[in-house]
Amino acid sequence: MEATTAQANELERRIDLSIAIENVEKEMDQRLKRKGKSIKMPGFRPGKVPFSLVKQQYGDQARHEVLSEELDRVFAETITSQKMRVAGYPRIEAKTTDSTTHLEFSAIFEVYPEITPADMSTAEVERPVLEVTAAEVDKTLDILRKQRVSYEDAERAATKEDRVVIDFLGKKDGVPFQGGEAKDYPIVLGQNMMLPDFENAVEGTKAGESKTFDLAFPADYHAKDLAGQTVQFEITVKQVQAPKVPDIDGEFARSMGIADGDVAKMRAEIEANLKREVKRRIEGKVKDQVMEALIKANQIATPMALIDMEIQRLMQAARQDMEQRGLKVADMPIQPEWFADQARRRVVLGLILAELVKAEKLQATPEQVRAMVEEAAQSYEHPEEVIRWYYAQSQRLGEIEGLAIENNVVEWVLGKAIVTDKAAVFDELMGQKQ
Repeated sequence: MEATTAQANELERRIDLSIAIENVEKEMDQRLKRKGKSIKMPGFRPGKVPFSLVKQQYGDQARHEVLSEELDRVFAETITSQKMRVAGYPRIEAKTTDSTTHLEFSAIFEVYPEITPADMSTAEVERPVLEVTAAEVDKTLDILRKQRVSYEDAERAATKEDRVVIDFLGKKDGVPFQGGEAKDYPIVLGQNMMLPDFENAVEGTKAGESKTFDLAFPADYHAKDLAGQTVQFEITVKQVQAPKVPDIDGEFARSMGIADGDVAKMRAEIEANLKREVKRRIEGKVKDQVMEALIKANQIATPMALIDMEIQRLMQAARQDMEQRGLKVADMPIQPEWFADQARRRVVLGLILAELVKAEKLQATPEQVRAMVEEAAQSYEHPEEVIRWYYAQSQRLGEIEGLAIENNVVEWVLGKAIVTDKAAVFDELMGQKQ
């Protein structure tokens, strides 16, 4: 066996492999002889099939197996001796040669980039700061009350936030158009369930009233045949219902899972949950900034083999998600380019984090993992069962360990970078509309 290496570009390598034909033939014959002792062939007793017939029938398969194993062995020896870290799998190409004693091949592959973690002292991170007070608890309670709203008939004209049940018929140039008719259709005014001008026309009507009005569709309306067109609607109001938001009392507390209806206990639980969620969101925003800072500071070459493998993983995850939603994957072909940027970012971050964790000894400790599991379990009714669930399978615990490592990286970067605290707005942090 002989091997030589040549560098084609920054990460791609080409290794020339030379394999002795004599060795391949010798190993192939030994395998065929062993196989000949067990194969059955019409006209011959088991183990008595002539070697020439065995070779004729199974020779190509045996040669392929031996050659493949020999190439794997030679390739592994070469990259080990040269201390190469192979990214992905090699592409093997046969070479044309005049040699009668050796078979010549080329193995083309990529290696991992050499990474020296960059200095993060000039990186800038803006850390949101928010203290959960009674005001945030009250705001959250108000949202929870509105989520549990009920409706009761109102003997008055419809106003914002009312639930109105209507029949409607839309006509374009005097002719009903597709999708422009419905019976007993409920809408809640102010929730933009219909076009604003439609809801404005319904507002002010009473149960039993009918009304006709013109409506101009926006130029960018999704139905192209209606975009920019003016149509006429006829509506009949069947029912007007006023919203009834529940009071904050024992009954409401019980609906929130507080068995004894203790309102103070409910507020305390909401406050604790809010603090956990605010903490999680702040950590998420800080982590995003840290990861972007690491990518910016560490400009590295990325093996395409790893990106392609990550694209395949993301595509498979997307297919599984679609199937779980009841969608037919065959009806929605998934394109690799949709995931290219995400895959590249994940691979780059993975390479940087792996090197940084090794260089700065940022591995997760069992105590860190346990603390994170216990924290995650606190939001469940029976935390001890959740803790046992995590520790019952190494894969679940591995996910928590990965998060702990990321947290260690974040803390390390924050210790080096320029960190500025900035007061956060509750609604913006929680993603709520003002």
